[in-house]
Amino acid sequence: MTYIASDKIRILIVDDHAIVRRGLQTLIASEPQMSVVGEAADGVEAVLKARALQPDVILLDLVMPRQDGVATITQIKQENPQARMLVITSFAEDDKIFPALKAGAAGYLLKDTSPAQLLQAVRDIYAGKSMLDPAVALKVIQELNHPTDLPPTAEPLTERELDVLKLVARGLTNHEIADHLVIGERTVGNHIGNILGKLHLANRTQAALFALREGIAELHPV
Repeated sequence: MTYIASDKIRILIVDDHAIVRRGLQTLIASEPQMSVVGEAADGVEAVLKARALQPDVILLDLVMPRQDGVATITQIKQENPQARMLVITSFAEDDKIFPALKAGAAGYLLKDTSPAQLLQAVRDIYAGKSMLDPAVALKVIQELNHPTDLPPTAEPLTERELDVLKLVARGLTNHEIADHLVIGERTVGNHIGNILGKLHLANRTQAALFALREGIAELHPV
C-alpha cells in the first residue's frame, strides 16, 4: 500500500488488533477522498512507518505492545512536529486522555464513535483542527476549571502571536488564520511554533485551552 495522490488524505492505521485495522481500512476505502497508505501493529512499527510514509493523518490506539501510544505520539512528534495524529481507543480515563493530548495528539475518539463521525474527524484533523469525543471534551472542559500549573512564561507573547492564539482558540485552521490576518500560512505556522514554545505546550489543542482558561479568548467571541 504505497498509493500517493495529492487529492486524497493519506492515512496510516496503528492498532495491535488485526480486526480493528481491517475494519478501519474497509471504512476508509469507502471514502473517495481518503487512502490507507500503511498499517502498523505496535508503537515501534508505527514510528518506522510514519517516518517512511509521511502520512497526512495517523490513526492510533493507546494500548499496544512494545511501545504504547503516548510514547509513540511523542516520538513521532519529535521527528515531525507537523504530524497529525488521531487517537482511537476504548479508554476515556484521565490518565490516558491528558498524556495523549499533551504528547501531541490532535484528536481523541472512542471506538464506539460512528463511522460518519470518524471520517469527519479525519477530515478535521487533516485540515488542522482538533476533534474530541463528547465524553472526552467534557473532561477537558472540567480541566479548564482547575488552576493552571504551567510554568511562568519567560518571554511574553507578541501582539501578533496573541492575535494568532485567539484564532487558534476559535478553531480556525492555519489557512483560515492566514486569510484572516493577511499573512502567509507558513508565517502562521511559525507563530504557532513560537506560541507553543513560550507557553511550554505540546499542540494547538493545549494552546486553545490555555487561551480560554487565561481569558485570552472566549468560547463564543463577538
